Amino acid sequence: MELTNKQYDHLVEQISVTYEAGLRKVAVVANQTMLATYWQIGQYIVEFEQEGREKATYGTALLKRLSADLTLRHGRGFSHTNINYMRLFYLRYPILETVSPKLSWGLIFELLKIDDPLERGFYEKQAVRENWHVRELKRQKKSMLFHRLALSRDKEGILELSQRGQSLEKPEDLLREPYVLDFLKIPEPYHFSESELEERIIVQLRQFLLELGKGFAFVGQQYRVPLGNRDYRVDLVFYHRILKCFVLIDLKKGEADYADVGQMNMYLGYFEEEENTEGDNPPIGIVLAREKDEMVVRYAMKNLNSNLFVTKYQLYLPNREELQKKLEEILGQEEEEE
Repeated sequence: MELTNKQYDHLVEQISVTYEAGLRKVAVVANQTMLATYWQIGQYIVEFEQEGREKATYGTALLKRLSADLTLRHGRGFSHTNINYMRLFYLRYPILETVSPKLSWGLIFELLKIDDPLERGFYEKQAVRENWHVRELKRQKKSMLFHRLALSRDKEGILELSQRGQSLEKPEDLLREPYVLDFLKIPEPYHFSESELEERIIVQLRQFLLELGKGFAFVGQQYRVPLGNRDYRVDLVFYHRILKCFVLIDLKKGEADYADVGQMNMYLGYFEEEENTEGDNPPIGIVLAREKDEMVVRYAMKNLNSNLFVTKYQLYLPNREELQKKLEEILGQEEEEE
């Protein structure tokens, strides 16, 4: 009877695995079919509009009329907005084969709202790379992730970011400036301690991991570092499974100073000597502060561990216009040099 039960359990497992795999395949095929259908509808509309030449006034009237007639015939799915985005889908992705099958219509709908092709290209690649859901893509767009990553790069780096997404090959690739912690919902005026900031991050750990980016696994809070006769504590410790190293984060409610840099350098030395195991790369340290004085940080870090970084966070969403202006200045400067 025991052998029979084992055989039966194996049968149940076989059927379940096969069934679930089948459901996934059906979902993939259904998604691809839907995208191809919407793309083709967009193609019909664009070709009808003066052989692909856009006519704003004429086009708006056409889309409203199509929405009314197609809704009458087929019911839901043909709102004026939906039809407009089907049209945009064809215009912005004229070769359907370039669209990743991992992108759902919901994700594409959000991507089509982005006018700048560089920015749209980045979020497209990143959504596929990190397997974002629609709400995650919305969050990253709202927090201006592309701009925050792009501002630390030259023109070539910005173009690479758009074409490939964020690659994770070296410690610097983890950074963004600033980190946006709006999900903590800390009210004004900002009177809070570092321990309160840390606790709010732990409560919203999933959102914080999304802000950090792909590859982070949480290890511990107030991680003990015994040195001499004293116990020190690292606020947050993560392990990065792609870079294969510990990532230590110390939170500062105000401005980072030279003492914070020195303390993090000490933590990095301890982890490399005492916590690393075979196959681990040198740890990365991030002092995450509200403010930093570039000159102080520069001299404090001179001749120190190259895996130590001081970067800022803010408790509200960045100003899009300001970041866009800075990005355009970088691209403009590069063009003048050429």
